Amino acid sequence: MDFKALFTQLATLYDKLTKQQKIIIASAVVGIVAFLIFLVVYTNNAKTADGYGVLFESLSSSDAAKVIDELEKKNIPYKISNNNTIKVPKDVVYKERIAIAAQGIPKEKGVGFELFDKQEFGATKFDQNVKYQRALEGELSRTISALDPIESATVSLAIPKESLFISKQIDPTASVMIKLKEGRALTPKQIRGIKNLVAAAVPRLKSENVMLVDSDGEILGDNDEEARMSELSLAQQRFKNKEERKLQQKIIDVIAPFVGGRDKVVAQVSVDYDFSIKNVTSEKYDPENVVRSEQTLEEKREGFTPKEVGGVPGTVSNIGPVQGLKENQTKEKYEKTTGTTNYEVGKTVSVVKGEFAKLKRITAAVLVDGKYKEKLDKDGNPTGEMEYEALSQSDLDALKSLASRAIGIDPNRGDAISVQNLQFKQTQINPADQKIGKFMQFTQKYVAPFSELFKYIIVIALLFLLYKRVITPFAEKMLEVTKEDEELEKPVLHIEEDEGEDLVEKVQAMRKKVEEQLGVSENFNEDDLKYEVLLEKVRTMVEENPEEIAALLQALLIEEQENTKDLSSK
Repeated sequence: MDFKALFTQLATLYDKLTKQQKIIIASAVVGIVAFLIFLVVYTNNAKTADGYGVLFESLSSSDAAKVIDELEKKNIPYKISNNNTIKVPKDVVYKERIAIAAQGIPKEKGVGFELFDKQEFGATKFDQNVKYQRALEGELSRTISALDPIESATVSLAIPKESLFISKQIDPTASVMIKLKEGRALTPKQIRGIKNLVAAAVPRLKSENVMLVDSDGEILGDNDEEARMSELSLAQQRFKNKEERKLQQKIIDVIAPFVGGRDKVVAQVSVDYDFSIKNVTSEKYDPENVVRSEQTLEEKREGFTPKEVGGVPGTVSNIGPVQGLKENQTKEKYEKTTGTTNYEVGKTVSVVKGEFAKLKRITAAVLVDGKYKEKLDKDGNPTGEMEYEALSQSDLDALKSLASRAIGIDPNRGDAISVQNLQFKQTQINPADQKIGKFMQFTQKYVAPFSELFKYIIVIALLFLLYKRVITPFAEKMLEVTKEDEELEKPVLHIEEDEGEDLVEKVQAMRKKVEEQLGVSENFNEDDLKYEVLLEKVRTMVEENPEEIAALLQALLIEEQENTKDLSSK
């Protein structure tokens, strides 16, 4: 492509344009360039505002200095905000975070079980115990510091030596110093969680032996029982409010279609709950006994009765009876039967745990608006005013029945509901206000989602107005001034060719007329007549345009003076 030839053609085309066209084209180019500059600046500002991400935050002064030094070595732009937070462009956040962390920056607060990464030769058991306690304290500090409301935490453990006697054993204790983030606080549940966390990490440590203090030295969780009761009361109140709102919405949902909108219904519901938890244990015995076990024992013996040793001490008495002698044999028979039967008594044990909240009573009050209809004059034409019409008693009873069924009103439980009719609005309703309200609703529903697009449309419209209202009038004004200058540059007494022919004919006719009236001969001087005609024309122009003639004479005088100076200098 021959750019030189193209440029030559464009230059030739531009030279053929009039001054007005040139000014319009120049104005359009200036407007387009201004719009492009605006877009570039706006985009750069947007990138500058949102193009930075957090590299590190809450750094110590020494760590912040090291991080900044590393960024400056790599010529990476950065920003420093409050609380020693360093920001860099988003596209290098993760890369630089890993690169800087690989150099051990920033240093972690405290130490953990990495103490055991290097084993020391000749370390005693006492040294190992101290290192273990330090590592455990560091790990607990890191874990607690990871919680959202906490900025930093320090854990100190007091672990006594183990004793051989249980009675002399001392329980371990722990203390935790917590620095909270600005404007944050720990809830009772979080305090109990921290105590249980520390207690679970140390053998034989009880949660009541863990003490928490904040950076101001105030004890946290000192009144655990009171805090627990307060938290329970808040939970009960939140539950009560939530249930009341649900019932209110049910009433409004069922009544709103009848009265013409949700803004024409007001409902208030009060619910009473019994939050006392009661556990019931009951035992029931079965009247019909069941045989559990049965045992029978039978004993039988038949034979001679053994002779017992006795008599006067001596040899004869010490020798037992002689067996086999018939006179000493006595026939004996023995029988015994024993029976045992065990019965099982049937028993049923039932344990019923009480509910968190037991419903006691529901009371509700409902206000509904009436109906409005447009008031008519005697001729039946609308007057622009609205007339209020109250609901009938049958309508109120129907609404009461609907609301009662919607929220489960039980008269046996003592529940009550009241539905009343009341005028909400004034009868003087301006139709224009209604139209404005509908227009606002339409705008909010259909126009609001395109608000981001409208921003750019508004910018383009403003630039267009700037071009039409400022640049174009200025260009036209400049064009008028240019035309005036061109007219001043033209000779005032310039006579066109057609105008000269007409003038000659007029002069000839005037000449004949003058000759006839004055009786002059044919030797009349035409130059004198032309002079008179031109002089009359100059007088007419002076009378019609005195300012332009004065400016012309002034320009001629100035030009004459300049020519005189040039001649004198030569």
